[in-house]
Amino acid sequence: MAVSSHADCVGKIKVMEDLKSRPALEISSWWYRNWRAILGELVATTLLIFLCCMTCIPIDGVPLITPMYSPIGSGLIVLFIAQSFGHISGAFMNPTVTLLAVIWGKISLPLGIAYAIAECLGATIGYGMLMVLSPSDLIAGGICTTQPHAGLTVYQALGVEVVFTAALGFVICSVWDPVNEEKNECTSIKFGLSVSGLAIAGGPLAGASMNPARSLGPAIWTARWSSHWIYWVGPLFGGAMTVTLYKAVWLKREQITQPRLLTWSDDSGV
Repeated sequence: MAVSSHADCVGKIKVMEDLKSRPALEISSWWYRNWRAILGELVATTLLIFLCCMTCIPIDGVPLITPMYSPIGSGLIVLFIAQSFGHISGAFMNPTVTLLAVIWGKISLPLGIAYAIAECLGATIGYGMLMVLSPSDLIAGGICTTQPHAGLTVYQALGVEVVFTAALGFVICSVWDPVNEEKNECTSIKFGLSVSGLAIAGGPLAGASMNPARSLGPAIWTARWSSHWIYWVGPLFGGAMTVTLYKAVWLKREQITQPRLLTWSDDSGV
């Protein structure tokens, strides 16, 4: 009986040790599966902020940069990064897009949190790199910081960010829609041109950030926090509203049959 009791105690101890070590093993397994994607988001967002904010730096000999310069440059940069990292992490580069992906069900909540942290860290690193390499004083000029137009009220600026992020969200949801699975060969081009168009339209009003991390990086280094909350609340609310509406109203699991177009040979005089 004593031997049996001792064996039972040893067995219970082993079970308890296994239960205690299981969370650590699960975390280790999760990290092993996802660290490459998280690192991809970090590098992609670092490049995004470094290169996009570079398009805002004044050019020697040019007294005024055309308003089209930065939006077009930013769109092309988004295009190249999405093409480079899309297959690695999805190339979200934006906590708002990450939130959309979590609500949509493309990624898990823990991975979404890791992505958002990597994106914010990448934005901070990217702007810091630009400060080191830029010939201009980015802090004094507040270069690449997002600020509402002086003529806008706080709520107007917030509305602008909500609307423009919602518009970007519709593009993202349409790309993720299973109906368009066979039409995603030019996804990077779609995103790049969408960002350019929205930045051209909304940039003069409130900066058309549509990306909390994009606003956070410059704000940390320049200490320009005025109205910064707009660039978190607006994009996150606009993005969440869009993906929820799209899933509830337009998302169809079955394939939608495309209408057949009649050719001249099909026309029988009907």
